[in-house]
Amino acid sequence: MLFSFAPAFLFSSEKILNTMKEKLDSEFYVSYISDELFQKIKGKSYSSGCTVPLSDLRYVHVLHWNFDGKESVGEIICSAKIAEKLVRIFRKLYSYNYEIEKIRLIDEYGADDEASMRDNNSSCFNFRFISHTKKISMHGAGLAIDINPLYNPYLKKVGGKTVIEPLTGAFYTDRTRNFPHKIDRNDLCYKLFVSEGFEWGGDWSGIKDWQHFEFNGK
Repeated sequence: MLFSFAPAFLFSSEKILNTMKEKLDSEFYVSYISDELFQKIKGKSYSSGCTVPLSDLRYVHVLHWNFDGKESVGEIICSAKIAEKLVRIFRKLYSYNYEIEKIRLIDEYGADDEASMRDNNSSCFNFRFISHTKKISMHGAGLAIDINPLYNPYLKKVGGKTVIEPLTGAFYTDRTRNFPHKIDRNDLCYKLFVSEGFEWGGDWSGIKDWQHFEFNGK
């Protein structure tokens, strides 16, 4: 009796696994920047002075779990160099139910970093130069991504003054506190990004950028 049901059970399990794989393959993918998408980012993240060829960028579609534990769609524009890496990372984060509140194109915020960060939006490409230089920033090249930025803010000292971005994330600059969504070296997000060759802004000295992961490799 037990053995007569085993093949059916195994077939059912295999079918479920195949269905899940098909779903993940259809929801985690990379594509070129379509004409329709370009019209959405033109003059925003892809500003009039953008020197990054559109052909160097990719659109990445992912799923993630929001803070309500609900499955959500995430959209990312990034460099072609890291597109497949991001698919692998976010697919694993999804499989472990890792919570990311929002993953929206920064163009939904008018390409305003502060507004995006205050809304705890995780984003990647936004063309700009490093302040007072002609060097393209890592975000400007699509080689950096920020995760849950409100809870993992940017902190630096400028002329004796403290700069916090987003400003509403001041509470979370004290990393001795225990709070949800904190990225540290024990966090799964940190481990996955580092395993793919990314550098974490939380490891920097002088400046701390706990939300930030950037790729300097090839």
